[in-house]
Amino acid sequence: MPFKTVVDTENKLSSFFGMKIIPNGIFIDENGIIRLIKQGFHVTNEEHVEALEDLITEKVDTVTLDDVYYEPIEKENPLEIELAITKFKLAMELMNQHKRELALKELDEALRYDPDNFLIRKQRWYIRYPEKFEPTIDIEWQNEQLKKERDVERDDCGPEGCRIPGSN
Repeated sequence: MPFKTVVDTENKLSSFFGMKIIPNGIFIDENGIIRLIKQGFHVTNEEHVEALEDLITEKVDTVTLDDVYYEPIEKENPLEIELAITKFKLAMELMNQHKRELALKELDEALRYDPDNFLIRKQRWYIRYPEKFEPTIDIEWQNEQLKKERDVERDDCGPEGCRIPGSN
């Protein structure tokens, strides 16, 4: 790439922008001006690549990409969102300590607090089904898995909340 690329390992930018899925694309020019924000940005999507090329070659000043493949279904409660973020961070620390089952327990709880957070959902999948992420990410499987989980969540909700499929 003819520009610096960074990975937000702590998910700070996604949290700041309220993004619930990954990967994301945020293009910031040399003056610090945001020129593109795309939830679900992917280098295999021709439209996304062309938009980035147009920015780099200065054909356009900013880009708006509207194709959404993940629709939130719940209203957000700020306290629950903060709890979900905290549990996600704890889970990542537990994974660093090779405590897989404890990490999954925290991720399951995080998803109960924020069922629209695709990052939490994908991390659970990655731990449980690493073969779906390496050597390549199986997007079709993810879409099927998301549909299955959403169907169960919609059908299995009560006063105590929704059952999260695949949770411990």
